[in-house]
Amino acid sequence: MSEAAEDENVVALRPGPSPANDQAEDPPSTEPRPLAGLRVLEFSHTIMGPCAGMVLADLGAEVVKIEPAPDGDHTRRLPGFASGFFACFNRNKRSLALDLKRPEGRAVAHRLAMSADLVLENYGPGTMERLDCGWERLCAANPRLVYLALKGFLAGPYEHRPALDEVVQFQAGLAYMTGPPGRPLRAGASIIDILGAVFGVAATLAALRERDATGRGQRVSSALFESAVFLMGSHMAGLAATGEPPPPMPARRGAWGIYDVFATEGDGQIFIGVTSDGQWRRFCDAFGLGDMANDPRLATNALRAAAREWLIPALGEVTAALPQEEVARRCEAAGISWAPVGKPADLFADPHLLAGGGLLQTAIAAMGGGEAVGLPNLPLEFGAGRARAGLSRQPPRMGEHSAEVLTEAGFGADEIAALVASGVVSATEVGHE
Repeated sequence: MSEAAEDENVVALRPGPSPANDQAEDPPSTEPRPLAGLRVLEFSHTIMGPCAGMVLADLGAEVVKIEPAPDGDHTRRLPGFASGFFACFNRNKRSLALDLKRPEGRAVAHRLAMSADLVLENYGPGTMERLDCGWERLCAANPRLVYLALKGFLAGPYEHRPALDEVVQFQAGLAYMTGPPGRPLRAGASIIDILGAVFGVAATLAALRERDATGRGQRVSSALFESAVFLMGSHMAGLAATGEPPPPMPARRGAWGIYDVFATEGDGQIFIGVTSDGQWRRFCDAFGLGDMANDPRLATNALRAAAREWLIPALGEVTAALPQEEVARRCEAAGISWAPVGKPADLFADPHLLAGGGLLQTAIAAMGGGEAVGLPNLPLEFGAGRARAGLSRQPPRMGEHSAEVLTEAGFGADEIAALVASGVVSATEVGHE
């Protein structure tokens, strides 16, 4: 569906899934749904908030994504490398498009919050308060509400600053540690957005557990900066223990003798990690390196680490003469840690992911529907059967479930029609045969 079609705000008062969602509406009974019955309102965009909502939805929570009417989540329209954000982080949710800048829209949000278990938001500092949907306003209407605020910074001098994943990677030293000396480099994925989301979910589940005992909800929060700082903890501890500032990872003094990327025949590359003396002996046997196995200069990991300057090039000559598949076969047979140097495109056909339910066939078009591709499942298993989370809903069209959600909240058909006619609510028409 085009953006222009979305903006027409045509409502269908008959709730139901879109044709693209028909095949995935009812999850198999074997899928774990430990959060079934948990009602969540998600006010979010980009990655951090949507990721937290997706984790909850994948685990069975009923997540309603509140998108700004009439245009919807701006993430739907991001170009370049961000063009897949919406599809990746918004499965298993329903969409209600609501204009919170108008008092009628805020009244709808307040009414929905009265029956919600959780509100989560990742808007800029003070935004939800300006929209009269902050913690104090909503908890007054629903004392059992848990409110998850996903922010750039926790309490302190920085808390009113806006922040981005990349900004805090530089601020916390992660970019410094990632790139070579003098060339700080952000990590190759939005790891801080995702880590902050997961920490937020952990705080939420703790608050819900406490509510079981006290009957009252509370505000909880996680933040980008503090999540990035948490990743720096081992480097901080190392500095405190040794008195030596940690160098960037490309220039670090390695803890293991063989822990590197090696070229193979042609233009292949493979990472090999030999982290014990037993592995070293097996590695030497696998590659016919009897002389090295018996060399007293290489008898222990510490000695091998000290010999890296000449040892790694020597091993590189061995691997460069063999096809990548043969190097991998020998490492596998010897019980040595190894991995090909992969790219994102390789993951679509990864045999382990395909065999273990690691990919969910997800519609990638931002409006819902469109081509479906395998996108990563939650990295979790449940029970003796090792069950994985599943896909019950494709990423929704903007406002696809507006009428459905409002009907469930007790709004009448005439009331919904009036909200749509006034533009307070946008509802995408859902086609039916």
